[in-house]
Amino acid sequence: MLAPVKEVEVRGVKLGAGNPLCLIAGPCVIESEDLTLGVAAELKKITAALGLPWIFKASFDKANRSSVKSFRGPGLEAGLKVLAKVGREFGVPLLTDVHEISQVQPAAEVVDMIQIPAFLSRQTDLILAAAKTGKAVNLKKGQFLAPEDMGQAVAKAEAGGAKKIILTERGSSFGYHNLVVDMRGLVIMRQFGYPVVFDATHSVQLPAGQGHASSGDRRFIAPLARAAVAAGVDGVFLEVHPDPEHALCDGPNSLALAELPELLRVLLEIHATVGKRREA
Repeated sequence: MLAPVKEVEVRGVKLGAGNPLCLIAGPCVIESEDLTLGVAAELKKITAALGLPWIFKASFDKANRSSVKSFRGPGLEAGLKVLAKVGREFGVPLLTDVHEISQVQPAAEVVDMIQIPAFLSRQTDLILAAAKTGKAVNLKKGQFLAPEDMGQAVAKAEAGGAKKIILTERGSSFGYHNLVVDMRGLVIMRQFGYPVVFDATHSVQLPAGQGHASSGDRRFIAPLARAAVAAGVDGVFLEVHPDPEHALCDGPNSLALAELPELLRVLLEIHATVGKRREA
């Protein structure tokens, strides 16, 4: 029996407490304004057709790239302007990640949810700063943490005053340059009382697998997402791109935008089946 979780509302989108499956999606990083708006437009069409609530995600800076030469994004000021435009044009809740305390307040003035990256899930001051904004906080489980260890991250966010918390699984380190997903963690993290989301694209990443950059194996995005929804997650996190082979960040583990509708249809069918089983 899955533990019940609180309802978390993010600008009209509700997660947990028996609400419909939620999608968090967008390109890994803001490559350009045109590409970002184009992806958002497609996501709006796809989710509207399926009646699926969604939150748009993109990063203004990827501070944890493998190489100093890797593309990081447009930066805080320019990136937030693009995100604000996405919010205005498509009326969608916004999510972005922060890496430094100085980024938290400017981000909070634009987005509806602040994400703590997996690598920074133990950074107390960063979590407290995000919590104190009053915005929803997405805590990504570190690759190096056991699922039960996320209770400490939750406690930090609560100490900062956060009322809207989401926990996201993105795989665990499994030797060098590899990740594995323990589906038990999705159930374990629900004991903290907040919605749990599964990041199906970062979970197939091969960290630093190319030496100068991370690699990935997108063949496993769909099966892992299906398994996570069957396990009872409240949302699915997917980084999508119109041309993953030429994406400037995380292309190998991004889902092609054209493949998204069919995957979402299957996930919604699984979610509906799981819901009926709970009610039986």
